[in-house]
Amino acid sequence: METDAAAPTLPRDGEVLPAFAIIGWRWISRNPASTIAPILLPFIFLYFLRIISPASLFPLEIIGAMLFTTQNIGSWVLGDSATWRLESGLQSLFVASPMGKVRYLLGIAFSNLIPAAPALVVLAVMLALVTPVPLLAWPVLVGAILVLWVLFSAIGVAISSRLSTQRQIWPIGNLTFTVLGMLSPLYYPLSVLPPAWQFAARFLPATYAALLVQGVVGVTPASFGTLLSYGGLLLVSAGVGTLLALQLYKWQEG
Repeated sequence: METDAAAPTLPRDGEVLPAFAIIGWRWISRNPASTIAPILLPFIFLYFLRIISPASLFPLEIIGAMLFTTQNIGSWVLGDSATWRLESGLQSLFVASPMGKVRYLLGIAFSNLIPAAPALVVLAVMLALVTPVPLLAWPVLVGAILVLWVLFSAIGVAISSRLSTQRQIWPIGNLTFTVLGMLSPLYYPLSVLPPAWQFAARFLPATYAALLVQGVVGVTPASFGTLLSYGGLLLVSAGVGTLLALQLYKWQEG
């Protein structure tokens, strides 16, 4: 039986992330300032907090900067996804492809993780310099970052699919993710917040990511059972949030 040598071949599953990785890398190579921008905002917070807060809280604040940087990836995902849909019409090509919205989400999230990676590495080095970090704490920190990365990327994609003009991208993206970052106790202990604020913060997955990492690093000591409960609440709340975001995500137009 003869085969048609000119017949196109469908992309393989393993090619999705490398393709989006190239997109993220080209962003850095064409605009090196994109690796500096993710560092500036968390470092501005760290600079002033280091001046006005007790030195004992500085490791906690560095952890918060890492989680805040991860959360901001959702804003970049929102911007890219909305621009590709509203301006260039790229999303229509992805919808017509066999990729599917989940792999599209992971791809665009991965492309935005790459420019954030230098900031996360710098902050990790700072954390190791200012406080002894137990060896087992590093996998927990990486795991918390990955969970928040998926969650807030899903939120970003979901919101982007509901925007109707490019003018909405910047204000809605910054407002959403900055407010979420401020409500969660990333840069400060949960115990210093007013009771009503503490109650609201306990509904946010980033709160449990912060409490878990602070506990395993030893910044805010907690029992093993308490740490397990933080980890479970982080996974459950992030899982529910991601599923809701995917339900909200409008993959096809019309």
